[in-house]
Amino acid sequence: MDENDILDVLLGYPQIYLACHVEHRTRGSSADGLTSREASFLTHIDVEGSSPAALARHLGIGRSTLSAALARLEGLGLIETERDAGDARRKRVRLTGKGRTAIAEGSVLDAGRVAALLAAMPRDERRRGVEGLKLLASAARKLSEGGKT
Repeated sequence: MDENDILDVLLGYPQIYLACHVEHRTRGSSADGLTSREASFLTHIDVEGSSPAALARHLGIGRSTLSAALARLEGLGLIETERDAGDARRKRVRLTGKGRTAIAEGSVLDAGRVAALLAAMPRDERRRGVEGLKLLASAARKLSEGGKT
């Protein structure tokens, strides 16, 4: 691994964060009544769906704590649960369209600022940047779950 790669991430991430950051929301100040923590749970649900057990491990919280949060999010129509196609004993958690909207509205990053940042980039650079970020996020999930990247 090149040490410059580490430095590039350490320098680049704060620049993106500062350019696009918004104030933290409370349940009372958010349009959908979510706390920052609840909004954060939504951002950790994989697009293809997540198992509650893997999600609890990834977030470093107990299953009962996650279960209560997921029940609230499902009650708000932000997520849905379904049986795992490969193992009917297991459940998968998926975002709904309303959940995707809530992520944009509840993120610590302002979606409009992120859109402006991406719009300022040529299409090929934007795609490479987004793909790179997705790869880093995937590696981060694996690392936090105790696996190897």
